[in-house]
Amino acid sequence: MSIPPELCARCKGYKRLCKLPRCPILESFQAQVRTYMRLRGLDAHGSTPPSILVGEFGYPKVKIYYMVPVGVFGDNARLYEDPVGWSIRGESLANIIRFRSELLSGEVQVSIDKPEILYEKEFGLAGLSVDPVDSEVKLAKPPIPTLRFDGLTKPLGPRAPANTIKITSNPKIPLQVEKIIWDDLKAVEAIRDLYFNNVDIYTIQRLLSLGFLGRIHRRRIVPTRWSITAVDDTISRILRSKLRGRPEVQESELYYNEYLGNRFLILVKPGPGRFEWIEIWQPRSFWVRSSSKPIIWRVEENTRGEATAMDGGFSAARLAVLEVLSRVDRIGDTIIIREITPGYYAPVGNWHIRETVRRALTKPIAKNITIKELKDVIKTKIDYNPEDLISRIRLLRNEVKLTDYT
Repeated sequence: MSIPPELCARCKGYKRLCKLPRCPILESFQAQVRTYMRLRGLDAHGSTPPSILVGEFGYPKVKIYYMVPVGVFGDNARLYEDPVGWSIRGESLANIIRFRSELLSGEVQVSIDKPEILYEKEFGLAGLSVDPVDSEVKLAKPPIPTLRFDGLTKPLGPRAPANTIKITSNPKIPLQVEKIIWDDLKAVEAIRDLYFNNVDIYTIQRLLSLGFLGRIHRRRIVPTRWSITAVDDTISRILRSKLRGRPEVQESELYYNEYLGNRFLILVKPGPGRFEWIEIWQPRSFWVRSSSKPIIWRVEENTRGEATAMDGGFSAARLAVLEVLSRVDRIGDTIIIREITPGYYAPVGNWHIRETVRRALTKPIAKNITIKELKDVIKTKIDYNPEDLISRIRLLRNEVKLTDYT
């Protein structure tokens, strides 16, 4: 969503003319002022959490953004890039925006076919560390005071070209990750090995993005937005393959969770492994601020993993579901309803979808429900007409086990 600048000029951050509950411009500005006050000239000292983003503008020459919270070191820096921890602690949207606003990015431009540069300069390895890494970033000029939002990646705070980036402590890289860096494996095989050796998905995303995966002589740096969905989709295909031919789940289970102004209702029921994703964007939520009625977006995926549309949010949620089905060694059909409320006033990346669905799936709120019971749940959890919503769900059409009891 783009807020018209003339609206901001009239509002000045306190009239709420954009209808958002908070002013993202003021929140990011206040956080960035704190960052500037910690700067010593053009030198930035701090520990990367780690946090590295690969842009896509100018491809095949792209910018690498190496991020440090100025003046913050050691474990204290972990807070600035911690999707799992944010979700567990229930960090507010305002806090997450503040964390990201306080990360200063040093920019380095590289060609996508030169990933070895990131290894030689060491800051690529810092991006794979399980602990924060002390760093010194010497900027070429004062940073641009801005905060860039994106639907897939986390917000990007103030940034400027870097003359040098120096790593001043040793990155702590897991043995399995270090081994994969030197293995001449296809990217898919490497992702499989890492995932089943319990390397977290965010490290795998950075490995792919920074050019550390794939056949050694064919490796490429990958823009972060692309790597996020690529890793979700690759692991999902691996888990689907693992589940092929397995028995169906014995009963339907309904799950619910909400976080950052997003509500998720998930129904897993007996079936051959199809997915249906329905998004309900409420008026005044971030991307549909000018709409006077809810906007519906849907994706369907068949048992072969063929989807009607590409959607990073769906990819993140589907992975969370397949992880659970893989653990119980069963297949099933899954319906995921995501409602986006005005409380989601600034996008912070699709990590929250993955983590919120993961947490939802830890405990069902109902089992073997009827259509009538499902309607009753929708009334209490989702701000949308239950009759209309259920009529849109194709995986519930001709459903015997649910619709026998309307």
